[in-house]
Amino acid sequence: MSTGLQKSREFTGRHMLIVIVSFFAVVIGVNVTMATLARKSWTGLVVENTYVASQKFNEEARKGRAQAALGWTGKLTIASGEVRYSLVDEHGKALQLHGVRILFRHPAYEAEDEALTLAAPAGASQGNAQEFAVHHTPKDGVWIVEIDADAGLAAPFRDVRRLMIANGALQ
Repeated sequence: MSTGLQKSREFTGRHMLIVIVSFFAVVIGVNVTMATLARKSWTGLVVENTYVASQKFNEEARKGRAQAALGWTGKLTIASGEVRYSLVDEHGKALQLHGVRILFRHPAYEAEDEALTLAAPAGASQGNAQEFAVHHTPKDGVWIVEIDADAGLAAPFRDVRRLMIANGALQ
């Protein structure tokens, strides 16, 4: 029988240096990756000039209260590859629309924003349509939808919603 002496492995200063350098390399690598992804995905810009936006706030709030006083309700449907929009008054009667524009805004990625112009159904004249539609299937996910419906007022009826699309349909 031979008694082999095993050399014990020591934890040296070189090993400690490798551990520290590796740790910080991983931390810095993750930070650089996350910063790069954040920079490419969203600018963070909400308004060009916050001072100008703040000056317009009271006027926009007044317009919103005046529009709410009308009692109108917008009906948005998204299904079967089609986006439809109509307006009804406080009594549930359909209102005549002259045009509808919709902006699908992705909350995090401006590059995925989509602007659509809805058209009157076939057979209806542009000023006598009650429901406007367009063939479009938005990507699944959360969207902020800004709708401007021309109902013959001085300014378009503005309807802004946050909604969820799953399997090409409104949830």
